Amino acid sequence: MHTLCEYQAVSELAETNGYPVRQMCRYLGISRSAYYRWLKHPKSESERKNEQIADLIREIHQSHPDMGYRRIRDELAVNYGTLVNDKRILRICRKIGVQSSIKWKPKSCTKTDRNPTHIAKNYLHREFHADSPNEKWLTDITEFKYYTGVEVHKIYLSAILDLCDRRIVAFKTGDHNDIALVMDTFDQAVATEPDAHPLFHSDRGFQYTSQAFYNRLKKHHMKQSMSRVAHCDIVNIS
Repeated sequence: MHTLCEYQAVSELAETNGYPVRQMCRYLGISRSAYYRWLKHPKSESERKNEQIADLIREIHQSHPDMGYRRIRDELAVNYGTLVNDKRILRICRKIGVQSSIKWKPKSCTKTDRNPTHIAKNYLHREFHADSPNEKWLTDITEFKYYTGVEVHKIYLSAILDLCDRRIVAFKTGDHNDIALVMDTFDQAVATEPDAHPLFHSDRGFQYTSQAFYNRLKKHHMKQSMSRVAHCDIVNIS
């Protein structure tokens, strides 16, 4: 697939310097018929932008074949200064046949409550972009196993992530997957960012649907957002 830049170069050199189209197409490996089709029907601004993004996606995929479209989106924003939403990246990836070579398996260990006190709507809507720090926070709990001889032990990591720059605002580890672990993590985040009032997104684990946690969010003027249990997406954007 030839880039828009090649067609533009042929057109400009032919017009300004009088270079023969036949020789330039041969040198660049472009068929003259394709060039003249492009010349007769120039592409829209959106199509040209998609081609530029597609070239960047290929470059990223070649260096990082494990990246899915959401991580590619992050890479474009952070290292290429190109802000594109998830859906556009996914469409382009499908069109050019780019997909992650590794499927990430969610490791969330949060469990739902049979009678949750508070369930919030999903206000995040998978919009994993924030224009400024402390605009959107994501949280989840991950379970790890370790061994003492043949005896299996578990440890739990609770973390809060800022969607603007992917920094970890706060994290706590504990031997128990309980409300206390979540509360301690939240309190650490508030102590670190006392003036923050972000959209706070989690899954519907029993810790996050508890009245105590809802009251804590309300006290600090944070809007709560929830996806399905064990689908917070914090692991999917890592």
